[in-house]
Amino acid sequence: MILAENLVKEFRRPKRAEGRFAGLRSFFSAETITSRAVDDISLRIDDGEIVGYLGPNGAGKSTTIKMLTGILVPTSGHIEVEGIVPWKDRRTNARNIGAVFGQRTQLWTDLPLRESFDLIAKLYGLDPVDYRRSLDGFVDLLDMGPFLDTAVRSLSLGQRMRGDIVAAMLYRPPVLYLDEPTVGLDVVAKARIRDFIAEQNRTAGTTVLLTTHDISDVEQLARRVVIIDEGRILYDGGLESLRSRYAPFREIVVSAVDLPEDTDIPGLTLTRLLPVGDELRGTFRFDPEQLPAPAAIGRLTGALEITDLSSREPNVEDVIHRIYTDRGIAP
Repeated sequence: MILAENLVKEFRRPKRAEGRFAGLRSFFSAETITSRAVDDISLRIDDGEIVGYLGPNGAGKSTTIKMLTGILVPTSGHIEVEGIVPWKDRRTNARNIGAVFGQRTQLWTDLPLRESFDLIAKLYGLDPVDYRRSLDGFVDLLDMGPFLDTAVRSLSLGQRMRGDIVAAMLYRPPVLYLDEPTVGLDVVAKARIRDFIAEQNRTAGTTVLLTTHDISDVEQLARRVVIIDEGRILYDGGLESLRSRYAPFREIVVSAVDLPEDTDIPGLTLTRLLPVGDELRGTFRFDPEQLPAPAAIGRLTGALEITDLSSREPNVEDVIHRIYTDRGIAP
């Protein structure tokens, strides 16, 4: 559905002169500075996949999506979305994609939400009966009835985001790009939007490329993640493979009255120790390939007088944080 090969996007800006009359000399200078936002990225996303596209600010996520939508022309490389080169045939590509940019709206702010949807239906030439059926289903799924006749400018952020996602899906595009769709939303609004995206993927087979800083979005929606930094891909694969590759350990959190900092238990490493009330809470890390979990728990209970114990796997946020901070990992 989405194919990108050796994708590069560079931006050029005038080089600013220094010293006296710097602004005037910069205006007449032909010197430029080139920055590479996307550096040789190759992606293949199959029909019906939900892919999390992750990276820190400035990594090149939004630039990639803008090239896939046809907004930007790549400096070099090749893109196809359902067989169409986006920037060469923007009109056809626009009918095949939906796009939501969390910081911007595609709705008419002075119109009621319902009228914005009516205009989009006319722009895309939707059959009135099909349009009403689709809209009723979307309104029901996202609980939009109470504010459907409210002006867009008067909506809360969560209500407006739900409206933007429906606007992107009204004409049933096979591809949906979501750039920070849950930014700034409360827990309830996030849950509604995640459920809606999952439902559209399940029932309509919509292919979704999702950029987000909320790792919960990825954990609940995507089975595959692509992590980029400085315009290059660091990782492309499944969530479980990501955990096993970059965090091949588990953790046991114990509470005890007496828990010395120099506690030495074979096969376990004390990584964190915090006072909690009258007790101490310690986090022990172990490799399940070397020491099975029951054996690790047995060693802890045999060495310490434990009042509480819980086991957990490293979450995706911990793993990704480790990738970002460990610059020694090769792409």
